[in-house]
Amino acid sequence: MEKPFGLAVVVDDDPDISLAARLALRDLFERIETLPSPAELLPLLKREAPDAILLDLNFERSATDGREGLDYLARIMDQDPDSAVVIITAHGAVSIAVEAIKRGASDFVAKPWSNERLAATVRSAAALRASKIDARIERGRASELAPTAETPLIGRSAAMQRVRDLIERAAPTDANVLILGENGTGKEIVAREIHRLSRRNGLPLVSVDLGATSETLFESELFGHVKGAFTGAVGERIGRLKAADGSTLFLDEVGNLPIHLQPKLLTALEQREVVPVGANRALPIDVRVIAATNMSAEQLSDEKRFRQDLLFRLNTIEIHLPPLRERREDISDLLDHYLGLYARKYDKPGRIVPPVVLEALLNHSWPGNVRALRHAAERAVIMADGGEYRVEDFPLPSGGGQVPVVPVVGDSLNLDQLERQMIERALRMHHFNISLAAGELGLSRGALYRRMEKYGL
Repeated sequence: MEKPFGLAVVVDDDPDISLAARLALRDLFERIETLPSPAELLPLLKREAPDAILLDLNFERSATDGREGLDYLARIMDQDPDSAVVIITAHGAVSIAVEAIKRGASDFVAKPWSNERLAATVRSAAALRASKIDARIERGRASELAPTAETPLIGRSAAMQRVRDLIERAAPTDANVLILGENGTGKEIVAREIHRLSRRNGLPLVSVDLGATSETLFESELFGHVKGAFTGAVGERIGRLKAADGSTLFLDEVGNLPIHLQPKLLTALEQREVVPVGANRALPIDVRVIAATNMSAEQLSDEKRFRQDLLFRLNTIEIHLPPLRERREDISDLLDHYLGLYARKYDKPGRIVPPVVLEALLNHSWPGNVRALRHAAERAVIMADGGEYRVEDFPLPSGGGQVPVVPVVGDSLNLDQLERQMIERALRMHHFNISLAAGELGLSRGALYRRMEKYGL
C-alpha cells in the first residue's frame, strides 16, 4: 500500500518514545528517522525536507522549562518556514506547548498519547505543510501565467469616470465585486486594478477562466484533489480557491458556469472552505471574489441560467463596463497608447495618425471593443510604411463602420448555419488570426475556439 507522505523525523532522547512514535506513524510515512538530539536535526534539514517533525522540548537532564526545544524550534523555522513541527510534551507542560505553537509549531501531543491521536495530529500537520507549499507554487504559477495589465484604465469619458469612482470605493473593502460588460471591454483590467488598490495586494491575483474550464475538471481546478482521487491524479493538487487564500480570486466568464455546478461554488463561498476531490477534510479559505461575465443583468436574473443566491453572493458591488461605441471620446487616447506600446515593442518609428484615418477609427463600431482596437493598433504598427498611418493599415471592414451583414444562404433562418457563416467570414477577413477574428465577433479566444470545434472549422 502506497503511503501518503515521504519522511518523518522524531527527535526525542527517550528511545522508547521514539520507538512508539515510529510504530504509530509507520502507515503514514515511507521513512521515519529517529534522532536523540535536535543538534542532529539541523544538518539533516540541509539535505532533506521532512514532511513532519516530532520535537521534544526538553533534552537536558531534569529540564522542564522547554527552553532548549523552543530555541531549536526557532532555528528550524528559520531554516524552513514551511516546516510541520509537532511538539511532544508532558501533560503538565501544555502552556509551553501553546507557546511553541505561537512560535510556529503546527500542533502538540501530550505523553502518554493515543496512537490514533498522534497519527491524526501528525497527518494534519504534514498535509498543512503540503498545502502551504502547493499554494505558494500555484500562486507563483498564476502570477507567471497571468497576463500583466499592460493597459491602464484609459479614458476621460464620463462613463469611465464612473467606473473609476466605483473601483476606488470598492477596492479597500473585502466586498465581492461583479463586473458586467461585453467581451473586450477590459473586465480583467478592472479586476486587477481593484486587487492592486486592495489590502490583499501583497499576494498575486489568482485567475480562473470558467469559460475555458471543462465540466469534468471544474471541481479539481477550483477545489483541488488528493492523490488517487481519480484516474490520472498521480499527486495532490491544490485548487485555485485555496491558492487564492489571503488574496483575491478572479472568476472570469462566470456566466458560463453550468447551472448544476453553481451550487458547489456557492457552498464553498458561503462556508469559506473547500473539500478537495477525494478528500474527507475541508480546508479553510479566506478569499475575496471578483467575478466577470459578458451576460447582461437581465440574463443573469433568469433563474434557469444562473442561481440567484449565487448572484446575490457575487454582486455585493456591481460595475458595468460600457462598450467602446458608447465612449467614442476615449478612442483617441486608447489609440495613442496602443500605437506607442507596439511601436516600442517592435522597435518601429512613431507615425502620424492623419485626421481622415482618425475619423474612420472614431466612426468604426468596434464590436470587439478595446481588445479589437488593441489588435488593430498592433497590426497597423507592423504593416504601416512611411511617416503616416493609412486606413488600410488597420483591419477595418470596407467602409470602416459596422461589420457587413453576412448574407443568408437561401431562405434559411437556421441560427447554427448563420453563426458558422459569420465565424468563417471573420476568420477569412483576418487571415485566420484567432485574436483578431474573436475581437471582431465580440468573443473571447476560448469561445471562438469552442465554436470552431463545434462547426469543424
